[in-house]
Amino acid sequence: MQQVVKILVIRFSSIGDIVLTTPVLRCLKNQLDGEVEIHYLTKKQYKSIVDSNPNVSKVYTIEKSTNEIIADLKNEGYDYIVDLHKNLRSKRVIKKLKCLSFSFEKLNYQKWLMTSFKINKLPNIHIVERYLNAVKYLGVENDGVGLEYYIPTKDKVDVNTLPSNFKNGYVSFAIGAQHATKCLPEHKIISICKQLQQPVVLLGGKEDAEKAERIVKAVGANVFNACGKFNLNQSASLVQQSKVLITHDTGLMHIGAALGIKIVSVWGNTIPEFGMYPYYPTQPEKFVMIENKNLNCRPCSKIGYDKCPKKHFKCMEDIAVSEVVKSTLQN
Repeated sequence: MQQVVKILVIRFSSIGDIVLTTPVLRCLKNQLDGEVEIHYLTKKQYKSIVDSNPNVSKVYTIEKSTNEIIADLKNEGYDYIVDLHKNLRSKRVIKKLKCLSFSFEKLNYQKWLMTSFKINKLPNIHIVERYLNAVKYLGVENDGVGLEYYIPTKDKVDVNTLPSNFKNGYVSFAIGAQHATKCLPEHKIISICKQLQQPVVLLGGKEDAEKAERIVKAVGANVFNACGKFNLNQSASLVQQSKVLITHDTGLMHIGAALGIKIVSVWGNTIPEFGMYPYYPTQPEKFVMIENKNLNCRPCSKIGYDKCPKKHFKCMEDIAVSEVVKSTLQN
């Protein structure tokens, strides 16, 4: 009987980062000899992202501490651990399980140089490539297929449940992000929606719902507020059925790329050079990146802030609405 190779992949958060690990899962499953069983360790709130992935046999989750699942993980008898988070928590898991592990280069020093002194020592490489480099030792190579996202049948949204003017197509707009300095100001979003003159579905969490309602009130019936009304997989379903996705540097951007949707990504305080832009390895024409490159204060952070440290927020305030609209309407 052929021995099963058991691998634990670790990525605790967040939405986009987890989606970006999917090529590693697929390539491990398809390229290693024999039967490969992949388990995934993440935070409980992100379980749905990998739960339906056919390359994953089992998902382990934590709420606060890895102590919650260490005993169960020890019982699995893993051959390898692939650490795609590389923090103290994941290192603790590796130490407890005592098996061969692989990790990736986080580029923290290079990012610090870029954010603090604007010295660019960042390699021209997407984070997916860095993730895959972690398993090169196992003979795994990039298959060039890109990201994957699997939507359970129960979460597929029937577009006929949307207002009648949305049934012939719409633009999806992910209006939120984890940090405010990654988001277009509300007045810019309103202006974009007005100028598009097309149905627009606003996507985001419950924290974005009030802002979305104000946008609907300002624009009218061509905008539908889906923020907080759908779970993540249902939001992904709405993205999948849209003509194009307008998004900030956030998780739905990577979900859109996994679903093969045309993407217009708008960048604020973060930069694509960090390696987190839409991943279309063989179809670069499927995404457009819009950013203000004329600022000596950008990037101010590798993640973001609640408000602009300089108080002018020019990285987003100076974004031309016409450029976003033009890029969205282009085929």
